Amino acid sequence: MSAENSTGYIKHHLQNLQACSTEDGWAFNSVENPTLCSGSRLDAINVDTMGFSIVLGAIFLWIFRRAAKKATTGVPGKFQCFIELVIDFVDTNVKDTFHGKNKLIAPLGLTIFAWVYLMNLMDLIPVDWIPGLAHLMGVPYLKIVPSTDVNITFAMSISVFILILFYSIKVKGITGFTKELTLNPFNHWAAIPLNLVLEGAALLAKPISLSLRLFGNMYAGELIFILIALMGYMQLPLHFGWALLHLLVIFLQAFIFMMLTVVYLSLAHEDH
Repeated sequence: MSAENSTGYIKHHLQNLQACSTEDGWAFNSVENPTLCSGSRLDAINVDTMGFSIVLGAIFLWIFRRAAKKATTGVPGKFQCFIELVIDFVDTNVKDTFHGKNKLIAPLGLTIFAWVYLMNLMDLIPVDWIPGLAHLMGVPYLKIVPSTDVNITFAMSISVFILILFYSIKVKGITGFTKELTLNPFNHWAAIPLNLVLEGAALLAKPISLSLRLFGNMYAGELIFILIALMGYMQLPLHFGWALLHLLVIFLQAFIFMMLTVVYLSLAHEDH
């Protein structure tokens, strides 16, 4: 494959299926006009990212609802044992990390871990399978790993950030939260501007680092799978070799996103 064809192949696989408003109504980007919805347009929607993230979220709900309905106090089956193992794993880590009292944190941690893990898991599917099938159906672009879209990772981190602000104000009060931002690390009125800059930057860094860490690792993994797909007949052993290594990345990124969320919310509940 020539360098030009390789570049086009990579660009094609990194392009989202997008929809946006035009003079003739809503339209999708196409091979003929791939930049139709690009740029800083606020009405552009990454349809593939939204679709796969919603479907994977529904799969998570269905799996755990099915496990709850079939749960038994007797000898559990393999499926129930697996679900209980996942729940115990999340619950143990939440209890070790979160020191406040909030019934939302454990379910939130489980949801984040399972949902992000399922989104990351899509990266193990060979890059041409589902997009190739979609192409036969007339769909020009299709990215199947939602966590490689910075819009999804930022949306999740912003949701966590809103919870951080909500519980910080709820537990500490507006006055306490304001003092935390203005009187730390230097407890003197003259240092308020400096404290506000330092604490404000630290506060804003939480959602930014949370989103970019997940996006960066998964995007890099996806890019390596795409490069492997360029190697023709050699791609199969290389794909499975990288997939085995990538299994650890998939798990770790879901676990890290969950744990950082719990840590940040634990700090929001601390009232000094």
